[in-house]
Amino acid sequence: MAATGDGTVGKALDVLDQIAAFGRPVRFSELLDASPYPKATLYRLVQTLTHQGMLAFDPDRQSYAPGVRLVRLAHAAWAQSTLAPVARPYLDRLSASVGETVHLAQLDHAQVLYVDKRNATRPIEMFSQAGKIGPAYCTGVGKVMLAFLDDPAQEAALAQQSFHPFTAHTLRDAASLRAELVQIRAAGYGFDREEHEPGIICVALPILTTGDRLLGALSVTSTLRRTSLSGLELLVPLLRDTARQIARDAQDWRFPDTGIPDTSGAATAAPLKEKFA
Repeated sequence: MAATGDGTVGKALDVLDQIAAFGRPVRFSELLDASPYPKATLYRLVQTLTHQGMLAFDPDRQSYAPGVRLVRLAHAAWAQSTLAPVARPYLDRLSASVGETVHLAQLDHAQVLYVDKRNATRPIEMFSQAGKIGPAYCTGVGKVMLAFLDDPAQEAALAQQSFHPFTAHTLRDAASLRAELVQIRAAGYGFDREEHEPGIICVALPILTTGDRLLGALSVTSTLRRTSLSGLELLVPLLRDTARQIARDAQDWRFPDTGIPDTSGAATAAPLKEKFA
């Protein structure tokens, strides 16, 4: 975890991110071992976050975990700043039609934020869960969102990709990814070809306004034991129709900041004004 340049608030958010990343209650000594902050600074931040209800302290285990105030804030953010409430009925319908896992995602600081998910009729174990962050360069939803960013925003996002080789199929560099993004933009959809998890494949489409402003992405995910990329490709018309319906109903939704520099001259949080197809 790198220290931010945003003062006390930025440091406090760094600490929250660090604690959340553990995925379990964590002792202060563990935080200190991984923290860029001096012991006194870290202790002060942890105490302030605890007093404000952002962290919960267990005196028996001497450990910290995300607090209930964060749950309330997370619920408000989910309702106000994601596509999930708008998309819910369409995800339900798509899931019932295809019987496979359906994902709804948005970009968050050049990474994928899964904002909703419907499990397959026969669920399979996979990384993605609603609220979880994943890489953009090796997921179907991530690549289609990167493909439909404007050039400066796309370059800024590509500079933030790690290109860690999760599988033998993972793209290893920005040049390879750029070439695929050109193909995705031309076709209007893309695939995950076992790039993040072995045996897991998907077809994904962007959710766009009529002015090609990126709102998010939609995917159907399965396993090679059940289908193939060509089998998933047959679902593109259904996915495209679902994406258009979500975009149409999102006309009054406020578009959240993706964390990627805005190059259009307009604030990324401005209300959507476009008319939808």
